[in-house]
Amino acid sequence: MRSQNLRAVVTGGASGLGRAVCERVVGDGGKVAILDVDRDKGERAEREWAEQARFLSTDVSDERSVEHALRQAQEFLGGFDLIVSCAGVIGAGRVLGREGPMKGEHFSRTIAINLLGSFFLVKGAAQYLKSQTPNGEGERGVIVLTASVAAFEGQIGQAAYSASKGGVVGMTLPLAREFARLGIRVVTIAPGIFETPMVAGMTPELQASLGAQVPFPSRLGRPAEYAELVRSIVENPMLNGTTIRLDGAIRMQPK
Repeated sequence: MRSQNLRAVVTGGASGLGRAVCERVVGDGGKVAILDVDRDKGERAEREWAEQARFLSTDVSDERSVEHALRQAQEFLGGFDLIVSCAGVIGAGRVLGREGPMKGEHFSRTIAINLLGSFFLVKGAAQYLKSQTPNGEGERGVIVLTASVAAFEGQIGQAAYSASKGGVVGMTLPLAREFARLGIRVVTIAPGIFETPMVAGMTPELQASLGAQVPFPSRLGRPAEYAELVRSIVENPMLNGTTIRLDGAIRMQPK
């Protein structure tokens, strides 16, 4: 599939990694439906990209909200080529914290946004993709999910986050196998430490310390680098059913 003139749906598309993907799609002449809970940033992006973008207020943890947004996205785009799941939360916290055991609601919320949100997007989008006319290679669309290196090396305080991202990794291959007959590819990216709004809330000293832990390049990842990988996935039809680490060779320590 060519990366030019794509019709893309991106959750978490108003900021961070998701916004970088939207910028790449728009820059390549495509159109994007931005699914996000942040109305201010979403509407700002819509104004910035004019007729090439539409903001759709969406709570990815709410199945009906995702379904409604996808219907609106279908009307705006006239079909889907690329689906990218970037919406997520860190959900940090020790299971046995200073104020007592972690509340089940905290764990559940992290799973609901990061894992269920990804699943709701996949199943909803696939329903539209399966009816589209395939290209010359029989491909109908590409789904890119976002995990994390925490799926493999979760640190202390990341039990909920690692569980949610591990779930995303775990469902990647089964989804790709199931959708193979439909010509729909599924690939997951597991980023390391990137310059995102989550990291931006940390002190400059902590950000510098985290960047120094990356073997090479010894810095935080840039959202544009994530978007470039999404672009490569779109253009390479043999990338399917796998999780790609995008982390500068970092392997996270216990804490």
